[in-house]
Amino acid sequence: MYESMYMLPAHMTFSGLDRFQHELESAFGISGQPASIRSVAPGTYPAINISTTPTSVEICAFAPGIDASKVDITLDRGVLTLSGERPNDLPENSDTVSVYSRERIGGSFRRAVNLPDDIDPEQVKATYRDGLLIVSLARHESAKPTRIEVQ
Repeated sequence: MYESMYMLPAHMTFSGLDRFQHELESAFGISGQPASIRSVAPGTYPAINISTTPTSVEICAFAPGIDASKVDITLDRGVLTLSGERPNDLPENSDTVSVYSRERIGGSFRRAVNLPDDIDPEQVKATYRDGLLIVSLARHESAKPTRIEVQ
């Protein structure tokens, strides 16, 4: 038995705790996010925001310093994938340079987002400006809310 209700077993690491939290959120919708749209944990590059409207799903990826012409965006069976590379412009340690801190990560990236079933794959637009990649995915007309007149 645990000494306190707040103590975790020794085998429950932070990654295990994150996985457990993700499973709870997926099962019960604790985060308040729609259960049909999922991404990965915060801190991954590029950071993304996902929002929905009655007519579309909007994905904003915060990706400064990338060449937009080299970003690959694919939509396959309800999964949107963003991939590319951010150059690492910082010098490496050498006889003349000592790097004390390296907070900006460079290299290849790949993000995948599960989308709702009502996305129209023929109605997708992507724009990149000022380090922000915006992908707008329209919903099928049949999925949009319609107003019904009472007679």
